[in-house]
Amino acid sequence: MMYPFMTLDDNTEIVHSEMKEDGRVKVYLERPDEKDGFHHAACWLPDYTWEDISGFSAEDMERFQEVIQSTAHLILEFSQEGGFDSAAGF
Repeated sequence: MMYPFMTLDDNTEIVHSEMKEDGRVKVYLERPDEKDGFHHAACWLPDYTWEDISGFSAEDMERFQEVIQSTAHLILEFSQEGGFDSAAGF
């Protein structure tokens, strides 16, 4: 299951998985693109391993790395509590 986390100002959606048995969480980023359909990338926490990067520039990836690093503690917490809505009691 993937849980919504954040939408950036460039319409990039960030979602995350539940915490896996090995303690890892998959963070998935996706942004609509008129030409390509969607650009996307995945990052595994807590080790920040990126994979399946398509359509994003090096500048985009630097920005995403900063966003993920600054919010990883929240993503890891929410991944154990059923996402933001569940953790916030919504």
